[in-house]
Amino acid sequence: MNVLLIFLLVAAMGATVFMLVKGIVTFLKTTEEELKSGESGPSASGLKQNKAMMGRIMFQALAVLIIALLLMMRGH
Repeated sequence: MNVLLIFLLVAAMGATVFMLVKGIVTFLKTTEEELKSGESGPSASGLKQNKAMMGRIMFQALAVLIIALLLMMRGH
């Protein structure tokens, strides 16, 4: 069981890093024109950034839960 949880933990940590890099790359691709446009509401790149960062938070929370499970199993 521990081996499976450790594998899942590594996968969750990798997914966290992937989503972080994806969000940063999307942020860097934001053009000055998008920033200066008078559109009301979020831009398409802003929505992509938000989605990537929410994914990062989800995977990060999953990793923390797996760590908590591993610690609880070790305590018993």
